Amino acid sequence: MQDLKIWEEKIKEKRKSTEFRDFVKEICSFSPLHIYKINGFLSKFPSSDRIYGVQDGLVFEENRDTLTNKGEEYDFSKNFFLNYKNLFQSINLPALMIQSDVENANYADSINSSKNVYLSFIVVMNCENVLYSYYIKHNGKNVLNSVMVWNSCENIYFCSGIINSFNIFYSRYIYHSSNTWFSRNLVGCSECIFCENLENKSYCINNQELEKSEYFTRKKQILKQKKEFINWYKNSNTGGMNMGSEKILGNFVLFSENIQNGYFVNKVKNGKNLIISGGNEDFENMYDTFCCGGISDFYGVFASGRLNENIYCSGNIEKSSNIFYSYFCNDCSFCLGCIGLKNKSFCILNKQYSKEEWQELSNKIFATMEEDGTLGEFFPGEINPFYFNDTMAYFIDDSFTKEEVEKEGFMWREEKVKVDIPEGAEVVYSTPPARSSLPPQSRGTQGGLNDYQGFDSSGNWKINPEILKKVIVDKNGDYYRIIKQEYDFLVKHELPLPEIHWLERIKLSLKFN
Repeated sequence: MQDLKIWEEKIKEKRKSTEFRDFVKEICSFSPLHIYKINGFLSKFPSSDRIYGVQDGLVFEENRDTLTNKGEEYDFSKNFFLNYKNLFQSINLPALMIQSDVENANYADSINSSKNVYLSFIVVMNCENVLYSYYIKHNGKNVLNSVMVWNSCENIYFCSGIINSFNIFYSRYIYHSSNTWFSRNLVGCSECIFCENLENKSYCINNQELEKSEYFTRKKQILKQKKEFINWYKNSNTGGMNMGSEKILGNFVLFSENIQNGYFVNKVKNGKNLIISGGNEDFENMYDTFCCGGISDFYGVFASGRLNENIYCSGNIEKSSNIFYSYFCNDCSFCLGCIGLKNKSFCILNKQYSKEEWQELSNKIFATMEEDGTLGEFFPGEINPFYFNDTMAYFIDDSFTKEEVEKEGFMWREEKVKVDIPEGAEVVYSTPPARSSLPPQSRGTQGGLNDYQGFDSSGNWKINPEILKKVIVDKNGDYYRIIKQEYDFLVKHELPLPEIHWLERIKLSLKFN
């Protein structure tokens, strides 16, 4: 395997030199945040000529052993990416990745060992009641409109970067804390409002410590200003603390060392261009990684974790090692250009080889990639099956333009995603326009959100359950609904109805610089 080590070092060198914006464009654009309807399935893949088709995720799982039958001979008259593209367009992909140990999560993607998950992505390891959120793991419960909530968190609303905490609302970068509102960068704190950069403090407002009785009197007054909640969150400082770390450049980098351009990173030594990476174990050498956690050596990788090591330019890899330019592979080793394999070793383009054959052929392929300048490059835009502006890349950095990404082969969605509005459903505007400006068919709408929420005569916050029957349209013209699980949470915690579409809520929590 001496030749393989040489190629690995060349790939590492290439990935270590990537500019942050290029990393976001190439890697994060393989993580979509939309769910479409395609061929009768709810799917993260939009309908296009870039994919062969989709199938139910559980059916895909059952058929993985047969995917070596799709194996193709490598054609040296074409470059590697054209060879890979031919294989990619011959396989039915999983519409959504939902494991068999999941309950009530039909409208979500990348879910395992969790239940009651709705319009959320990457929810794993015993989570429950998660709505409109991204990357929630390790015993999270009652999490809404949030990003990166890890390790036994409960009752989290409009938040990002929350670890081992409960009852956290409209806040960022909170660690081992509780009962916090409109705050950021707190460690070991409780009962804090409008606070930042505090450690082991309680009963604080605007960083001023108060008598317990005065604190609760002022808290009650502040929490009556429901209309201001979303604006306070929108306008909050997004700079995150780095804790227990050395040689760090980034936001919310915890217990790490030698990290450049790290955002939401935990327990990683040596890395550059990392977003939502690491975990509860110690990890090493992670470069150009998005939503990853493994043992060591990730270079150009997305949505991969759990006992991985030596993963190069790949995505959706689990419990594998020595994987190159592959997608959806579990419990595999020494695979190059493979898709969907499980419990396989020494495969190229899904075709099985002996160890010796694999070494010889992979060496030739890597040599041709070096000659044509593609070794270490990520999959080009023309292979990416997602609309760029529907992916995490655009949610993280919306400075990318249609012209810029289409020039590099990416797709761009121009039409609004069609929304199935039940016939006769009444529309409610989050911010009601002047009635005269409405089209005739909409002038019978039922006002705005404030017609369905407010304080009663006794000063108690109420939300009219009739809102569950309505369709809401926000100021951008995007439609959404309130579901019962969400309604119950809002009522219990005396929260206002959300004024923006659920995707915009996730985007708001992704601000980190």
